Amino acid sequence: MTQQQVQRQQLFKMLELQDSMNTRVHSAWREQGNAWYRAIWVECAELLDHYGWKWWKKQQPDVDQVALELIDIWHFGLSILLQKSPASDAMVSEVLAQLVQPVTSADFRKDVEAFALATLQDQHFHVQHFAGLMQGVEMTFDDLYKGYVGKNVLNFFRQDHGYQSGSYRKLWQDGREDNEHLVEVVSQLDASLADFSEQLYARLLARYQQN
Repeated sequence: MTQQQVQRQQLFKMLELQDSMNTRVHSAWREQGNAWYRAIWVECAELLDHYGWKWWKKQQPDVDQVALELIDIWHFGLSILLQKSPASDAMVSEVLAQLVQPVTSADFRKDVEAFALATLQDQHFHVQHFAGLMQGVEMTFDDLYKGYVGKNVLNFFRQDHGYQSGSYRKLWQDGREDNEHLVEVVSQLDASLADFSEQLYARLLARYQQN
């Protein structure tokens, strides 16, 4: 399988997972009029805080946290795309084409502002601007996929095991949080496999039950 075929498969999977999560929150989520664009620009502000913008104090970009914020933005961006229409070959082709044509400048902070401004102006998801932010912190498509699927699967796992009722145990083996186990398990799996998310869930379950 070529890299392009793998990425198409992975993007379809992310769209499927996002639709499933949104449907779990509300079966008719497309008709709810959720302000996905608002969630994006708020995440942009949080992202900029992690990157650093205060000229009156010494700040070092926290690239790992910036990457996590980008993954959160990707969740909302996929929701905007899916609200217009179900996942399709045409949608996947268009998004992948835009991801390799980043809109960027030499200033990451201005790129964040340009992305937020574009989002506010038309309430759409501007993939090329998003790709520019990925480029700004050297995030690859593979990084995006692993990060997105990991967080999505963990969210489902938490819901399935009593997160809403309060019975979920966030501390697992050796007193480590579920996020730590997630990072470890993701690093052990081949993200190019079609059942990556299913394998990830199964391994999380095995660890959770050993507690």
